[in-house]
Amino acid sequence: MFIFLIAQQRTHWILSQIQFFLYFLKKKSFSDVSLFRNTFLFIINPEEETVLSKGWMSFILLTYVECLWTVFSLELVVAEYHRKIKEAFEVFDHEANNTVDVREIGTIIRSLGCCPSEGELHDLIAEVEEEEPTGYIRYEKFLPVMTEVLLERRYRPIPEDTLLRAFEVLDSSKRGFLTREELIKYMTEEGEPFSQEEMEEMLSAAVDPESNSIHYKDYIAMMVVDES
Repeated sequence: MFIFLIAQQRTHWILSQIQFFLYFLKKKSFSDVSLFRNTFLFIINPEEETVLSKGWMSFILLTYVECLWTVFSLELVVAEYHRKIKEAFEVFDHEANNTVDVREIGTIIRSLGCCPSEGELHDLIAEVEEEEPTGYIRYEKFLPVMTEVLLERRYRPIPEDTLLRAFEVLDSSKRGFLTREELIKYMTEEGEPFSQEEMEEMLSAAVDPESNSIHYKDYIAMMVVDES
């Protein structure tokens, strides 16, 4: 029984360490592999009085390898996100000085497949602005915040079928389209109203100039973000 209790205690301790590493992966730097490695070496420190069986050693080393592979995989994901963020940012960096007009941030974020509400966008801008706002956002402040947003998969776009059902509710006559006037009414008077800038951006993309209406199935197909 005594040996069993020691083994059980040891199991809980090792699992708690693994839980810590998983937390570390989520919250800390993905590139700081050295701290991760040194902490794991502490677990199998030969100077420790407790002698681990070959089974425990294999379990720990296997977990170590799996965690290192997770770190490596996350680093690849982060590198790809950094590339996409940089490309999107540079489109609006007209002076090539690693800054963009704060009014372009919403467009940049949406081009990266995120669809924050107006309130969420304001919160995000407040997070990347200078203490004394200048009207411009620096790339070095935007990059880590946007990377975290993409890693946490925040502000995901509404699924295509949900968007279609929403338009069909508005289109009570089942015509397959809404007029420009109907669209403006719904978008500015119902729910969380669009700003003037958002409304103009939507109208320019959604409304067919010949019929002055929005064929919402075509518009939804154009809106849906490819997340691959």
